[in-house]
Amino acid sequence: MGVWAEAERQRQRQSEARQRQQRAAERELARSNREQQVAYRQRRDAEAIRLTGELEARVESLSRLLAAGCRAPAFRTTALLRSEQVEPFAPGPLAVPVPMPNPGAYQPESSWGFGARRAQEEARSRYERDLSAARTAEERRQQQLTSYGRQYDEWRAGRLAEIRRHNAGIAENVAGLRRGDPETVVEYFSAALYASTAWPEGFPRQVSCAYDPSARRLVLNWELPGYDIVPAARYVRYLPSVDQDKETARPVGQRRALYRDVLAQSVLLALRELFAADEFGTLDSVTLNGFVDDHDPSTGLRAQLFLATVAADREVFERLNLVQVSAVDCLVDGLGGKLSARPDQRTVVRTGTVPGDLGRGTVSHGGGEDPDLFEMDPIEFESLVAELFRARGMQAVMTQRSNDGGVDVEALDPDPISGGTIIVQVKRYRHTVPPTAVRDLFGTVQGAGANKGVLVTTSKFGPGSYTFADGKPLTLISGPELVELLGQHGLRGRLGGGPAAVPAQRAASPTPAAAPEPEYNLLGMSWTGSVALDVCALVCQGNRVLSDDHFVFFNNARTPRRNGVRGGSARPGQGGPPRRVQLPAGPCGPARAGGVDRPRDQSGRGSRGLHRFVHPSVGRVGGRTRPAGGLGRPAR
Repeated sequence: MGVWAEAERQRQRQSEARQRQQRAAERELARSNREQQVAYRQRRDAEAIRLTGELEARVESLSRLLAAGCRAPAFRTTALLRSEQVEPFAPGPLAVPVPMPNPGAYQPESSWGFGARRAQEEARSRYERDLSAARTAEERRQQQLTSYGRQYDEWRAGRLAEIRRHNAGIAENVAGLRRGDPETVVEYFSAALYASTAWPEGFPRQVSCAYDPSARRLVLNWELPGYDIVPAARYVRYLPSVDQDKETARPVGQRRALYRDVLAQSVLLALRELFAADEFGTLDSVTLNGFVDDHDPSTGLRAQLFLATVAADREVFERLNLVQVSAVDCLVDGLGGKLSARPDQRTVVRTGTVPGDLGRGTVSHGGGEDPDLFEMDPIEFESLVAELFRARGMQAVMTQRSNDGGVDVEALDPDPISGGTIIVQVKRYRHTVPPTAVRDLFGTVQGAGANKGVLVTTSKFGPGSYTFADGKPLTLISGPELVELLGQHGLRGRLGGGPAAVPAQRAASPTPAAAPEPEYNLLGMSWTGSVALDVCALVCQGNRVLSDDHFVFFNNARTPRRNGVRGGSARPGQGGPPRRVQLPAGPCGPARAGGVDRPRDQSGRGSRGLHRFVHPSVGRVGGRTRPAGGLGRPAR
């Protein structure tokens, strides 16, 4: 009994110990969870404080827009000049001579008799062989260095010529500016507004100008920031009960007052930039009409809504202390301008003189250099394409970024005859769009039940894409066509551009490479039977297709005519030699041809037939193909 009782007491003590350990672990876990919750709440509170600080800093920068802008340096014509310093010649490894072998490193190992003489001959032979190889490599290096130097000299001469032409044009513009040439004056002061460092990021810079030389007056329409430039939220607070950040809205009156102040500051700052840039005393007065590009509340159409206007004389404006003024009072009372009482509701003001009233050529600029479509944000690019469709009189909306089914923009053409739903996909590519993208678009159009599909790209399409799209409700818009359409509808965009790069240096090759002679192959074809064939051929280098430009399509006369067709048409079963097309070989050897055939019977359905591609060494024997040295093999 004593042993059994002792065992029971031992088990009881062990059970109590395990329970104590479990309770301690639970307490430690609860403490850790509380600490994590506290740390998480502190992080969320800190994030809310940071967001609130950003809102306050944004409001502070807007309230001090004019004072900060007045500290920016004035624009000068010298800012338009380009330096004639170009990238220096940098041959890199080509500048290092090839080391010659050291004769002392080719001493034979010590030996006696006939073996010593033989070892000396072998050492001398190794030395002469390595010396010859080093001299050959050095000659090749010098040749490559000379060739690269010539390329650099040509590039440098062209670059300097371009810079000097630009600077000569600036000198002519300065002379025109001194004479008061209207077009030169407009171009210069437009550049002054664009290049100014006084404007914060996100402010628009669209302008339309005209100059009256008799009155020495510049008249311009200048775009002002929209109402969303003022933050709608006053501060951010974290709510732990719902684990969300809550924004407290800024009072409407406070936001409206700040927006009016920002508009007034923008007008005064634009005037300051213009008069400060007038280093030759070209301007006696400036008439500025400030507008926002938004929807007109009365019509619902997008238009230029003028919210401010002022006519400022130079003498009056230069007496102002812009750092200390109240922007609204200075604009309205000091300069006699007009400012919308409710700009947030797009209440417009009546303007005085606008650029078109001068009876002279009005020059418009859309914010400086056209945006590069290749570098544009993908969402902005889709928005630009949607805006293009709207400019063509259609209704267009961008789809959501997820679960869009391959649709970037949905457009609706209101034309009762040719209109309907249009599915738009955009491809911001630099290389040729593959035909698979066109096929995918066609499947999307069928699946959505749309009337038409449009594929827009910054690049180009190959013949295979045009061939597939022919006869289908598909439209393909390449990069150059897109830029042309944008220009036709007042939108902006360009495809890359910029100065030419320094020619790429060619590293020294370990082995001499002779320039390959140009080689050509003849791609011929022959077939038997009475079926009608459409034949496609892809010219390859190794196992790689060279490009869509090396795609050859032979269209049969019995099949419908297709877009992007290359080559000729042939009728099977008729006499005469087969059609041939001459294609250049690849840069590293002769090109190979592979292809596919698409037999058709008279009903248009597929049927069996025999088709072969014929190399120049292949002859025709009895309607069948046979190479000169063996049996022919159908192309795959």
